Amino acid sequence: MDAGTEIGWEPYEVALLGGGPRAAVTVAVVALHLLGAVEPGPRRTLCATGPEPEGLGPFEGTVLDCLREPLTARELVRHTDVRLALALARIPLAEEGLLRYPRLGPSRRARRRVAFWRERYPLPAVRHGLTDDRTLLAVALHGDAALRMLLPRFALRTGLADPGAPAEGVRFSLGRGRFLRWRDEYEDSVSGDWGAGHGDHGGSCGSGGGGGGD
Repeated sequence: MDAGTEIGWEPYEVALLGGGPRAAVTVAVVALHLLGAVEPGPRRTLCATGPEPEGLGPFEGTVLDCLREPLTARELVRHTDVRLALALARIPLAEEGLLRYPRLGPSRRARRRVAFWRERYPLPAVRHGLTDDRTLLAVALHGDAALRMLLPRFALRTGLADPGAPAEGVRFSLGRGRFLRWRDEYEDSVSGDWGAGHGDHGGSCGSGGGGGGD
């Protein structure tokens, strides 16, 4: 995917600079889901489905490899290989002056750039007609709010977003949300027929699905 081409960063790099490690992992999972490579698994896990898509980058490839066995969002973000991949992803950003030593938080320049792109690409008002690239960029820039708008069922079933979290601000809840108590009410709110666009993928592990589904 090349949603980050226009702004010069990969989508997971946008998320890493704007929301930190959890954000980067969230975007990698969404990218893999849109490619049909990751689906919800049993007991609210994530799992890889089918062969590795062509042209997959090393960061997304590491996340996909970790999901050959079902993992919860919390387990995924804590996985040793994912932590290593995040450390490696930070190196070129730090070399460009976008992360500050020693704690590797975003620099003022990085924060300004992310704020500029959030303003230029606000949260979409509707999900119909969005390309996968634009969907991925929206998640990278707007976090949970974009997940709830564009991929509500996938986000709920896998724990990527917390439907009970405050709506204001940019938040990435991967592995944090205590969302089960909102499940029935929230699933009722997204159970309608969405028509064309990102439909619902409810397949179990091992059943490949088409890219771009929710």
